[in-house]
Amino acid sequence: MSSNVSSSVKLSVREKIAYSFTDMAGNLLYVTISSYIMYFYTNVFHIPAAGALGAGTILLVARFADAISAVVWGSIVDHTNTKWGQSRPWFLWLCIPFAVTVFIAFTAPSLPEGAPKFWYALITYILAAGAVYTGIQTPITAILPNLTDDPVERNNANSFRMAGGQIGSFITSSFTIPLVGFFGVKFGGDKTGFMIVTAIWGIVAIILLLFSFKNLTEHNYRPELNKPIPLKDSLKAAKGNWPWIILVVAFVIYWVAQSTRNGVSTYYAQYVLNNRDLTSIFNGVQVLGLVGTIAMPILANKLKNKTLTMQIGLIIGGLGQALMPLAGHNVPLLVIFWTVGVLGAAIAIGMPFGMLADTVDYGEWKTGVHAAGFLTAVGSAFCIQVGSGFGAFLPLEIMGAAGYDANLEVQSASAQSAISFCFIWLPVIVYIIVGVIMCFYRKFEKMEPQIKAELAERHAKAEAAAK
Repeated sequence: MSSNVSSSVKLSVREKIAYSFTDMAGNLLYVTISSYIMYFYTNVFHIPAAGALGAGTILLVARFADAISAVVWGSIVDHTNTKWGQSRPWFLWLCIPFAVTVFIAFTAPSLPEGAPKFWYALITYILAAGAVYTGIQTPITAILPNLTDDPVERNNANSFRMAGGQIGSFITSSFTIPLVGFFGVKFGGDKTGFMIVTAIWGIVAIILLLFSFKNLTEHNYRPELNKPIPLKDSLKAAKGNWPWIILVVAFVIYWVAQSTRNGVSTYYAQYVLNNRDLTSIFNGVQVLGLVGTIAMPILANKLKNKTLTMQIGLIIGGLGQALMPLAGHNVPLLVIFWTVGVLGAAIAIGMPFGMLADTVDYGEWKTGVHAAGFLTAVGSAFCIQVGSGFGAFLPLEIMGAAGYDANLEVQSASAQSAISFCFIWLPVIVYIIVGVIMCFYRKFEKMEPQIKAELAERHAKAEAAAK
C-alpha cells in the first residue's frame, strides 16, 4: 500500500536491495539483447549486416519505434493509480511478458532469406527491446522520486540500483557466450544455445522482479495529490525544463557509446583478437564497474556536484578506451585498459538516472505538474532506445562499408580496422561530446536546494488543505 510518511524517509537495506533487483533483472535480459543481438542476427540468423534489409536497419528502425513507446509508457505510468502504487505494479504485470518476448527474439525459425527474416527480426525485436522492456525500464526510473525526496537517499538508492544492474550485466556478459557454446554442442548449435540461455535468464529475471514488487514501497506517492496527468500536462512539465532537455540530449548521445562498446565487443574478440571467447572476459570485467558504482554517490555527495561527477566518469572512461591501441594483442594489458574504461563508464552512466529525479522536481517547481512517469520515461527508456539504435546502426554500417562479411572466418584488413575504430575510438568521441554538453547542466543543479525547499512548502500546504 502507498504510505503518507514523510517524503524524507530513510529507505531500509531490504528496499534498496529490492530496488537493485529491478535493474539486475532488466540487465540480465536487456544486456543480452544489446550485446549479442547484432551477432545473433548476422552470424546465427544470417541476416546481412548492412543494407535496406540488413541488421543495422532493423536495429535503427526498431529503436525509433521503441522510443515512441517510451513516451506512451511514461503517460501510462503517470495514469497508473493502484493500491500498490504508481510504478511498482508494473514489475508484477510485465515480468513474464518481458522474459517471453526476449526468448522469442532469440529464436531463428527457418524462413526464406530477405524480407521474411527481416520482418520477423524487426517485429520480435520491437516487442522485446521496445514495447515490453520500456514498460519495465520506465517504472524502474520513475519510482525513484516516489521512494523518497531525500537527495542523499536518492543517490544511495540509485547506487544500489546501478550495482544491481552491473551484477546483471556481469552475469549475462560473462556466461552467455560460454553457455551458448556449451548447450550448442549438446543440442545442435548456437541457435539452440541462445534459446536455452535466454530462457534461463528470463526465469531468473521473473524471480527478481517479483521480489522487487513485494518489497518496495512508494512512500512519496500520494494519490490524493498526484492525480492522473493528461499527456498535454506532461508535455507542459517538459516545456522549458532545460535541465531535463540537456540531460536527454546528453544521455541519447552517451548511449551511442554504450551500445557500441557492448555490441562490437564480440566482433572485436573474434575477428581482431581471433578468439570469440574473449568476449566473455571483456564483458565479464564489467562487474568491476561496481567499484565505479560505489564511488559514484560518494563522489557526488562529497563534491556536491553531480555534473562534475559525471564528467570525471567520462574522462576516466575515455582514457581507458584511448589507451587500448597501445596494448596491441597483449590480452592482459588490453583487459587492464578496458577495466579503466569500465570504471569510468560505470560512474558516467549511473549519474543521469539519479539526476532525472531532480528534473522531475524542476518541472513541478516551474509548472506545478509532477510528471515523473513521462519525464523519466523519455529521460531513460527513450534515450536508451534512440542512442542504442544509433549505437548499433553506425558500427554495422561502418563495418559493412569496410567489407565485413559474416560468412568469412577471417575479415579483410579494412573490415578489421573498422571493427577496431567502432570498438575503441567511437566511444571516445562520444564521451568528449557528452562532457561538453553537461557543462550547461551545472547552473540548474545549483538551484536544487531552493527548489526542494519551495516544493516541500507547497506540499505541506496542499496536504493541510486536503485534510
